[in-house]
Amino acid sequence: MNDSLGFRCGFVAIVGRPNVGKSTLMNHLIGQKISITSKKAQTTRHKITGIYTDHETQFIFVDTPGFQTKHRNALNDRLNQNVTETLAGVDVIFWVVEALNVGHEDEQLLKFFPKHVPVILVVNKQDKVKDKLHLHNFVNDLMQRHHFAQMEVVSAKHGQRLGELLQKARLFLPEGIPLYPEEMITDKSERFLATEIVREKLFRYMGEELPYAMNVEVESFTVEESGLKRIHIAVLVDKDSQKGMLIGKSGEKLKKISTEARIDMEKLFDAKVFLKVWVKVKSGWADDVRFLKELGL
Repeated sequence: MNDSLGFRCGFVAIVGRPNVGKSTLMNHLIGQKISITSKKAQTTRHKITGIYTDHETQFIFVDTPGFQTKHRNALNDRLNQNVTETLAGVDVIFWVVEALNVGHEDEQLLKFFPKHVPVILVVNKQDKVKDKLHLHNFVNDLMQRHHFAQMEVVSAKHGQRLGELLQKARLFLPEGIPLYPEEMITDKSERFLATEIVREKLFRYMGEELPYAMNVEVESFTVEESGLKRIHIAVLVDKDSQKGMLIGKSGEKLKKISTEARIDMEKLFDAKVFLKVWVKVKSGWADDVRFLKELGL
């Protein structure tokens, strides 16, 4: 690795309203899936750090939760606080918006950005726009209304123009040696990644039926001498009726979720996994501040 004076290393915050493609963007930037993606809003609840290192730069990505304004409770207040605290300590911000679709919810995020941190406008989902002149005018309008340090139009899903985006971001990172080993892609533990994988399957198979007040926690995570990882995970819901929805008829839905989660874990951990997932009812957990602290939220 080149650790000469020209090497740069710094933190990049990925910010935007729910469903603009923040998690997909980070997963493609680092080349591996560590942040869950879903069409359901508010899937990311923790600051997930992804790391990408090449011969001249180490980018440390922070995938923040989208600001939540529709549901006010202790959980969302804490999520919003996480975003503002994260932005204060980064070197550059990616403000991710959806091509041709910027509204009040997008623009209200700008007021939370620290004035000393450069902001790069990232217009995502360009592949969905057929009228390129319309897209060009859309970008120009945004650039004229707000002061951005740089701009890039990308398709995170298809990996288009992500290299150009990284080169623009590099200019704002300080010179210095890498903070993490070259092969490291995240600072998150396997316990944390296991819960993220289960949560993604829940979002995928439940869709709009998924309870908003739902969380996943590891109850035990052990590694046997053979290398087998034995993982027990509980899904927390608010009501008994939600428990039945998650389990499904004869337990088929939960079995399918567990099987697919186990397969993804084995790929990510490069090891055999025994996974047990069950559903627990804890009424009012999303408004219980003390309980949220215990979960690390």
